[in-house]
Amino acid sequence: MRLKNRLFWILACVTFVIDQLTKYWVMKTFVLGQTLPLLPGVFHFTYVTNTGAAFSLLSGKVEWLRWLSLGVSLVLIAIASFGPVLSLSEQLGYGFILSGAMGNGIDRFFLGYVVDFLDFRLINFAVFNVADSFISIGIVCILIASFPKTPTSSSYR
Repeated sequence: MRLKNRLFWILACVTFVIDQLTKYWVMKTFVLGQTLPLLPGVFHFTYVTNTGAAFSLLSGKVEWLRWLSLGVSLVLIAIASFGPVLSLSEQLGYGFILSGAMGNGIDRFFLGYVVDFLDFRLINFAVFNVADSFISIGIVCILIASFPKTPTSSSYR
């Protein structure tokens, strides 16, 4: 039996592990609130916790957000398992989103907060993590997949 949507599964697993390893490294290397300037005034590693969603939206709503993460994860797993073979952009998009939802969901279930550490100070952006980045990349991939396909000459036959 051949695994349907193989790229989705591989990407989701690999990027989930990357997210969890980076968060583990931050928790073991930094003290909460500690910052390490990599490019001073531009980009730092800053260890913070977040009980909300991305960019600290819905702060303190960890109970609700943990179930949302689980629900999104289950829906994406069902789509890849029981739905049609997905396009390349869809597999990439859904795989990235699944890994991000699972990564932040695991944090919410087991820690009660999400570990954030990527701190772009040049644009005064909220501190975020690798899972947040994967979710954003996944959304871009899904948007690309949703663009109408340009008809080719063979489709007019």
